[in-house]
Amino acid sequence: MTTFKDHFSQVASAYASWRPTYPDALFDAIAALVPADANVWEPGCGSGQATSGLSERFAHVFATDPSAAQIEQHLAATKSDSRVELAVEPGEATSLADQSVEVIAVAQALHWFDRARFFSECQRVLRPGGVLAAWTYQDMVFVDELKPAADAFRARIESYWPPERAQVDSGYADYDWPFPPLSAPELWLTAEWTLPQLLGYLGSLSATARCRAATDRDPVQENAQALAAAWGDPAKARTMRWPLVLHLRRKPL
Repeated sequence: MTTFKDHFSQVASAYASWRPTYPDALFDAIAALVPADANVWEPGCGSGQATSGLSERFAHVFATDPSAAQIEQHLAATKSDSRVELAVEPGEATSLADQSVEVIAVAQALHWFDRARFFSECQRVLRPGGVLAAWTYQDMVFVDELKPAADAFRARIESYWPPERAQVDSGYADYDWPFPPLSAPELWLTAEWTLPQLLGYLGSLSATARCRAATDRDPVQENAQALAAAWGDPAKARTMRWPLVLHLRRKPL
């Protein structure tokens, strides 16, 4: 198996529990470009935040991740979905046959890949006319009384982000994509969360895990009181928002 940078196995359970789901508009944009009987490869699937949206619109989803812990936590592993097949595989070396899928969908994972090798696999397994869809969501946008406490938490973990995080911040803007671009809608990721849900999400971040490992201290706990004071009633739901950047590329016929 290809060596990979494993930032999420140690937080696989938290990732499955606390990561937000993607909007229907994202999957509808992909479905508008490809027939419903399409086969989909979803490399870097994690615990399945995107898999359900894909399986609701397409005939078959081959969802892979190099982390066995993530696959064990995958939504399709705990509830039956005949359209989803799971495998522990790196994105750079899949078992799929040549020209065997019409869609390759990568959700919040492309920045972890060896892109040259992954794009070579895309050339191999994607059928002519097929679509590569890759998306990433950036930092939460705080504009109210939560912002000072959120900024303090971010400052605490800032030095622990892996270098690939810069690619998320740029929205994958400087990639050498293998196929010509298609028009993509402007999107936002949103979630209605209580305070415990926000704290759970912050605990699932790779920088949080790296900070804990390096300092033996939990940055979420250290900042929980300030966040709670700004939030108010912890059971009150607030709208969380992230900019969602979608890239769509079609392989020429």
